[in-house]
Amino acid sequence: MMKTELLMELDLQYFAEPTMHARNAIHGAQGRAFVTIEGNRYLFAQLINLEANMEKTKTQVPIMGRTGKGNKATGWEGTGSATFHFNTSIFRQLLKRYKDTGEDIYFDIQVTNEDKTSTVGSQTTILIDCNLDGGLVASLDADAEYLEDSIEFTFEDWDMPVQFATLPEML
Repeated sequence: MMKTELLMELDLQYFAEPTMHARNAIHGAQGRAFVTIEGNRYLFAQLINLEANMEKTKTQVPIMGRTGKGNKATGWEGTGSATFHFNTSIFRQLLKRYKDTGEDIYFDIQVTNEDKTSTVGSQTTILIDCNLDGGLVASLDADAEYLEDSIEFTFEDWDMPVQFATLPEML
């Protein structure tokens, strides 16, 4: 029988494709949100969920020599929604003010995602000049364990002053 010598120890993980470590999935409840209305900054502690989206407006462009059309971005629109516990009147006050005076108030929302377990750090997004589409004026529900409120809104601009770090496995 032939004696086999180990020439070099192989780490087979070296040849495997890198994958994301589970700790870098951001926990949905780890973060904070603030609402700034007319210079007053409120911790949006009642928040259950918030989502803001930017949708680009595109125009189809005919191109000579091609059977298909190209798509050119011509603008964008920001929309959002939030669900929160029914225990704050700040948004109803804005709706009532508009109803009573016709004055429409714009406000900012700052959202920070920060999961201390993750190695990517935090991300802060500021939604600038948010404007309510409408909202819940009153609510009762004998079957509810707790009451929820929700708003839909548009925003005119946004910024991201703090960004997540790039995961090493992405490089």
